[in-house]
Amino acid sequence: MKNFELFLTQSGVPIFYVKIGLGFLFSFLITFSSVPTIIKISRRKNLMDEPGVRSSHLRKIPNLGGIAIFYSIGISASIFAYELFDLYKFLFASLVILLYIGVMDDIVVMRAYKKLVAQIVVSSLIVIGSDIRIRSLFGIFGIYEMEYLISILFSITTFIILINAFNLIDGIDGLAGGYSMICSALFGISYYRLGEYNYPLVVLSVIIIGAVLAFLYYNLSNYRTNKIFMGDTGSMLLGFLLAFTSICFIDIFIDKELPNVPKYHLQSAPVVAVAILILPIVDTLNVIIIRLANKKSPFDADKNHIHHKLLKLNLTHRRSSFYIIVYYLFVVSVAYYFRHINVNLLLGIIIFLGFLGAYIPDFIYILKNNKKTNN
Repeated sequence: MKNFELFLTQSGVPIFYVKIGLGFLFSFLITFSSVPTIIKISRRKNLMDEPGVRSSHLRKIPNLGGIAIFYSIGISASIFAYELFDLYKFLFASLVILLYIGVMDDIVVMRAYKKLVAQIVVSSLIVIGSDIRIRSLFGIFGIYEMEYLISILFSITTFIILINAFNLIDGIDGLAGGYSMICSALFGISYYRLGEYNYPLVVLSVIIIGAVLAFLYYNLSNYRTNKIFMGDTGSMLLGFLLAFTSICFIDIFIDKELPNVPKYHLQSAPVVAVAILILPIVDTLNVIIIRLANKKSPFDADKNHIHHKLLKLNLTHRRSSFYIIVYYLFVVSVAYYFRHINVNLLLGIIIFLGFLGAYIPDFIYILKNNKKTNN
């Protein structure tokens, strides 16, 4: 790859844009070409997602689409964003462990504690081994730079929460995939604007978009023979990668006094990252609060997720996903527009808008029922 870069440099072709183009193309084509094989094997071996009480589908559907996403990102990122694997030695190992745990869970359904142990291992590898951690809260709740041990524990917890939060929003067609594409695009644009030192992260973001876009072609297909879910393999992988990119984003604004690395300052950086990932954060917090209020275990399954509420309004999967993504893009826009106000005030606004979005479908449902009653 380095010889290829040397050839491009001598030819006067910008290496970064070639990596962007080829990274997207490779990731898209690898996913696009591998999904049909996975569907074929899944049907032959009956490796399907069975409809259950909480399911929003009525037929058995293959649920190993996450393998194609991993395959695509693993190959494309190793070629076009190899600097990340040089810099963060445990990144690829973490992805492989998540692949194994995800596939196991999609096929035989693992016990929750086993998944949690694996997620702790993966998060510890990337946080301690690769030093990808939240070092400061930039004044949120009066907290600035954190002690090393507290930073480690807080970062591992953040990884675990986001991995599981993305798993929880993967309940209807297009939502987890579409939202992860939007998050990757927002982080990718931010990295691009923050200078060439961050270009490998831009390439990674584009590779994720290409892989997920190809997956969505099948996930949103109207033909049952083409349809596939990403399963826990895909949702955990995307949750992990977006946690990784969000923490890297926050870290950019901490002055580490490294040579040849520009210094940036944005006190609201953690809040902007929270705003970009607001859907899985709010959805997870909301269902846990509801379960505890009803004196149920926070791990009990129910239909209180935002996407379930929209389906109750008789919306299709596509429309539900579209409305959710558009609303939370509005939340990100608010965070960006007010990024220079007091960081605690901005966090309060973002959390309020996030939870408001979770309850708007309830208000609409009540209004519809009241109209029917009055008529």
